[in-house]
Amino acid sequence: MALDQYALMSSGGKDSTLALDRARRQGFDVRCMVNIYHGPSKRVAFHGVRNSLIAAQAVACGLEHLTAATGPDEYEPVFLRLLDEVKGRGLTGIIFGNVHLDDVRAWFECRVTAAGLEHVEPLWGDPPAEILREVIERGFRAVVVSVDNELGAGDLLGKELDTEFLTVLAERNTIDPCGEGGEYHSFVYDGPTFSAPMQIVPGDIRIQDHHRLLDLTLSE
Repeated sequence: MALDQYALMSSGGKDSTLALDRARRQGFDVRCMVNIYHGPSKRVAFHGVRNSLIAAQAVACGLEHLTAATGPDEYEPVFLRLLDEVKGRGLTGIIFGNVHLDDVRAWFECRVTAAGLEHVEPLWGDPPAEILREVIERGFRAVVVSVDNELGAGDLLGKELDTEFLTVLAERNTIDPCGEGGEYHSFVYDGPTFSAPMQIVPGDIRIQDHHRLLDLTLSE
């Protein structure tokens, strides 16, 4: 009998990447990376990362890239179609990097299980500071690509996730260490799940409402 195979739902950030790392260490056979991006901009919502970088990250992590474009009012039907495609490929479940937001987990879990797929949450319930510390101690390299100026994270844009970053967040009790309140988002470009580091190049800073987003490209 074939072993169960899984997909990873990812926006390229630290939580989903650590979820992949933990899942593999626990024996899960993860075959593809699933993500949804904003069609007109070709970027992941909130993170602002180009979908082409997510595709490159999937390759670096040894995963197929399963993706679909959407607008703000089309997310659910697009997500449901992706669930059908995951199931059509013979995969049995999807791994997520949720930490402690009950409403977010419930939204995905309801639809994943209704589609007949297993819903897996390797990080769920762990203290956010410990998750961030594990990301750093496992050797992942990541950069902050999006910040919310209204939530006191504006100066974190472009920062590397390292021990200094961990110390800074420990001194700011208004910021969730994992950015679960939308304070910041990250992009991972190297680590134990990568076959080789991604050569990223920081570019322009874009303003979107009260968010600042750092544009990243791949070095040619």
